[in-house]
Amino acid sequence: MAIAVSIQHLTKVYASGLTALRDVSLDIQEGEILALLGPNGAGKTTLISTVCGLTTPTSGTVTVGGHDIIRDFRASRRLVGLVPQELNIEPFERVQNTVRFSRGLFGYPDDPAHIEAVLRQLSLWDKRDTRILELSGGMKRRVIIAKALSHEPRVLFLDEPTAGVDVDLRKGMWEIVRALKNQGVTIILTTHYIDEAEAIADRVGVINNGQLLLVEDKATLMRRMGRKRLHIELNHPVDRVPEALDRYRLTRDDDGRSLLFDYDANSEAPDVAALLHDLKEAGLVLRDLHTSQSSLEEIFVTLVREEA
Repeated sequence: MAIAVSIQHLTKVYASGLTALRDVSLDIQEGEILALLGPNGAGKTTLISTVCGLTTPTSGTVTVGGHDIIRDFRASRRLVGLVPQELNIEPFERVQNTVRFSRGLFGYPDDPAHIEAVLRQLSLWDKRDTRILELSGGMKRRVIIAKALSHEPRVLFLDEPTAGVDVDLRKGMWEIVRALKNQGVTIILTTHYIDEAEAIADRVGVINNGQLLLVEDKATLMRRMGRKRLHIELNHPVDRVPEALDRYRLTRDDDGRSLLFDYDANSEAPDVAALLHDLKEAGLVLRDLHTSQSSLEEIFVTLVREEA
């Protein structure tokens, strides 16, 4: 598969001395959704701004569709759509005119059919003649996305696209992102909602203190770093875990009605039969058993904590 965006040894040091990016290297494939996770100040927005040509790198190279963002600025920028965090749009302008104007900024001729298709895709067609100030926050966010799609970009950056949006609108935006992926658009998403990355991303990148800690296929990452937990529900609560079960390192939940057994998801399956036998020998009667696995959020927190 072709590379849509190639970032090699990218470093950004601001005049204040702050190093926002430290030797970041990353290739993003055409048609994939990459979720970039990291705490506030990690470097996510600086990375996006640099690729989009809004911030000049201190060192390193970036290409979009094979075009260098410095030498071939116009060619690379025409391939990119950006949905920023801020809702900076003219409040008294009407929706359709706002989107048409954005297309013109990239030097493209007016295309009413494309603008209509974008507005319909984002459920904005009925609002096309509405002034921006009359829209809800969620609808304004959709207008920002429509502006970014007006010039038919092949790479779309979404910087916290669902911030401040209710759950239903968030899920609606996920469907929009999936539809764009199906059209072959490459999508780079930054988000604080880790369930968002878990729901729609193909790969996940974790960045902290300007350093890219890892980039990995989402499913592979969750298998590699996840832990499993066996929940053992008891017929009767216990005040403590019997000493005979110490070797299993079980923990007791708050009400004593369940014992929890944690183990590495990648290791050989634990000897559950022996555990169940020893539970019975300890006089404990089981009511139910079920397993769960670490979420992406738990993996993210672990990675950031270890790097700090």
